[in-house]
Amino acid sequence: MVRRGLMLGALACVVVLQACRKASDDAPQPLVRVQAERPEVGEISEHVLADATLAPLAQAAISPKITAPVKAFYVQRGSKVKAGQLLAVLENRDLAAQALDNKGQFTAAEASYAMQTQAQVPEDYAKAELDVAQAKAQLHLQQEIAASRKKLFEQGAIAGRDYDTAVAAVAQAQAAYDTASNHLLSLKKVSREATLQLAQGQLASARGKYEAAEAQVAYSEIRSPIAGVVTDRPLFPGETVASGSTLITVMDTSALLAKVHLSQAMVQRLSMGDEAKVLVPGAEEPVAGKVVLISPALDPGSTTVEVWLKVNNRDGSLKAGTPVQISIAGKTIPKAVKVPSSSILTAEDGSKSVMVVTSEGMAHRVHVETGISDGDEVQVTQGLNGSEVVITGGAYGLDEGTKVKIGKPEDEGEEK
Repeated sequence: MVRRGLMLGALACVVVLQACRKASDDAPQPLVRVQAERPEVGEISEHVLADATLAPLAQAAISPKITAPVKAFYVQRGSKVKAGQLLAVLENRDLAAQALDNKGQFTAAEASYAMQTQAQVPEDYAKAELDVAQAKAQLHLQQEIAASRKKLFEQGAIAGRDYDTAVAAVAQAQAAYDTASNHLLSLKKVSREATLQLAQGQLASARGKYEAAEAQVAYSEIRSPIAGVVTDRPLFPGETVASGSTLITVMDTSALLAKVHLSQAMVQRLSMGDEAKVLVPGAEEPVAGKVVLISPALDPGSTTVEVWLKVNNRDGSLKAGTPVQISIAGKTIPKAVKVPSSSILTAEDGSKSVMVVTSEGMAHRVHVETGISDGDEVQVTQGLNGSEVVITGGAYGLDEGTKVKIGKPEDEGEEK
């Protein structure tokens, strides 16, 4: 009897559990309100988005080559300057005096060069030619005398001593002629050239010292290498500026450059001249820009490619150093299936999917492949054909098969 009672009790429990489960299954599931829409088929243009900082078109941090006190400034911060304009002058009286001394030495060297090349060397050359001519004439005379005395000696008219004297005189005249000829030859080959080189070397040395002194004086005049605006001038007149330290900074801000680093795959879709937009903090409308440089090499540290966008700034409203967001227009696809960016769900493994609403009103996950994006919309290359209803809001964390209702979030409050 006890055993039969236990069996009846267990059977009763099973019946109760089944009844509870059936009641639970029959209970209506709560609806999840979502926003959804059908994919659009139309043109989509890729937009590359990135953060950047505006930089000047050109910049010159002007540093003097000499250390000296500042004598005078001719510009202030904010002054517009032209290329070659005088910005400041350093104390240069000692340099000017040294330049004047070197100028005098150079003038003296020029005069010495003129004397050596136009007077001394020609005179020495002419004298050597005259010495040769005289020695030649004397040799010819002594040879005639010796020949005459030889005949007289052979006839017994003179003593042998007189003939020997004439022969000795010929030998002396020959030696004098050889010496004069060798001297003239050395002037032609060596002495004249060496003298001219010496004079030229002395003149070149004096000219170099003079030009170096003049350069030192020129270094005391600080001029702008570019046209632009003075953005920094840290010193005041009378203060000493050290050689190599920045005295004045000039920037050309007539146009600014937004410099960004992008991945190689992204840069492959860009071209020189591509249109772009630059969003500046505080500005109501984005500023138009254009791609003016795509680096031909990867950055070794980040393996990215540097891209420059040029932005017109003739009115001076934009400031160098401003952080901005850039959007570069890439390729365009005319007939693309596109959905809002908010509808794309990305898994941990990088795969992408969307949640669609089935005909039974349930959420269903569909895996998709995406193409280009314009920031607000994304191209779907595989997974959708355009007839589906894609959940654009509220899909995050939604389970497969969940009952959903399409509507705006505020509708739920109104129903309550």
